[in-house]
Amino acid sequence: MEVITVALKEEDIIKEEPVTLVSPTNPNPTQRVYLSNIDQTVAFPVETIFFFESLESSTNDVIEKVRRTISEKFLIPYYFMAGRLGYNEENKRLELVCNNGGVLFVGATSWLKLSNLGDVSLPNPSFHHLILRIDGSLSLNDTPLFTIQVTRFSCGGYSIGFVTNHSIMDGRAAAEMFLTLGSICKSSTQAIPLHLQTKHSTLTLNLDRYSYIKPRSPPLITFHHDSEYTISSPSSFTNLPLNLSLSPTHTCKVFSFTTSMINSLKLKALTTCSSFEAMVAHLWRTRTKTVFDNPLATSSVLFAVDIRTKLNPPLPPNFIGNAVITTAATAKVMDIEDKPFSFCVDKVKAAIERVNDEYVRSVIDWLEVHRGGVPSTMNENFYVSAWWKLPFHELDFGHGKLVHGGPVVSGMDEFVLLLSNGNGKEGGVNVWMSLEKMKMEKFLCFVYDF
Repeated sequence: MEVITVALKEEDIIKEEPVTLVSPTNPNPTQRVYLSNIDQTVAFPVETIFFFESLESSTNDVIEKVRRTISEKFLIPYYFMAGRLGYNEENKRLELVCNNGGVLFVGATSWLKLSNLGDVSLPNPSFHHLILRIDGSLSLNDTPLFTIQVTRFSCGGYSIGFVTNHSIMDGRAAAEMFLTLGSICKSSTQAIPLHLQTKHSTLTLNLDRYSYIKPRSPPLITFHHDSEYTISSPSSFTNLPLNLSLSPTHTCKVFSFTTSMINSLKLKALTTCSSFEAMVAHLWRTRTKTVFDNPLATSSVLFAVDIRTKLNPPLPPNFIGNAVITTAATAKVMDIEDKPFSFCVDKVKAAIERVNDEYVRSVIDWLEVHRGGVPSTMNENFYVSAWWKLPFHELDFGHGKLVHGGPVVSGMDEFVLLLSNGNGKEGGVNVWMSLEKMKMEKFLCFVYDF
């Protein structure tokens, strides 16, 4: 399936002047929050867009309603989203400074109808017009951690685009934040999702990374992590590209896998495995056949594992931060190509199963010793990022049904995204990827061959 189709232009979207929204209950004196070694590795923006159909009732007030909800209610429990990143010269680390610098909000309108955008579940780089991107020339202390853009279309449908800084929270925490914002917006009272309620029926969030995932003293690296992380310069963590342009030599495609197709892969595995394990193993095998010429070379697939329940004790349910680490399945190219599919599945399962409390502590200590790191996506290795399990399908702002929610993406060879196909958590998966054009042609020969 080709990636789209309908390219938005700047003149299609009329944006109001952005406004700064601050928390009415920011801590005084200013709170400074320790960011973990995991947080330090991902201090870059993440862009997410949601599309909603119109209701029979007017959605003219949706922009103002979301704005008021954020400033009057949402920024009470999420006051820290109005803060800024700071660099602590004494310990040479990023930290979260809750200085109430504010979140940026903008309302926008478009003469287009939502239907004019085509299939919004397909990645479309021009959707960046529907988010409020942060000026890259701003200093670290002046850069907002959170921006929101609400765009109303002529049909009454609308979109909400978010830009969040990954160092503050991972995908699961961000999804819970969006759900909370939607719940508050939909209700006249501060409606809190059940999984975040306390006995006092108020939302309390735990920002304490230091107590749960600080490095050991002295650090103790008990596993090899070279296939997962590469040493990076400490100054590089805020310089990752916001969004890469697609090279003329590359092409993007979306490959749709229905539930029945995924079940076929799971049967082929000849072992009990999850849909995620089957999909990662299949993509790893297919991409290895496509990009490697040397059968003696080593091929790796990287992916994130949630550590909330892996730690001892587990992280609290209201933990805010990055509670994922990178793990990798690695094997010789000849083994991946020649051995049964079950070989790849077993490698992926083993990579997940080895992540326990000690393994996580070893990763944190490795990052401490090397002062940071980035995923080892070089030498044709790649990272699978799973968005389709995030509960975006539950998002409801009270102004129409959600059509689709997912990342704003463009061309990055080393990342493959697993996205919802628009049918919610029980549906299939859309696999988005970019490759050089000749390699993509080869990939097409293998991707549905199972």
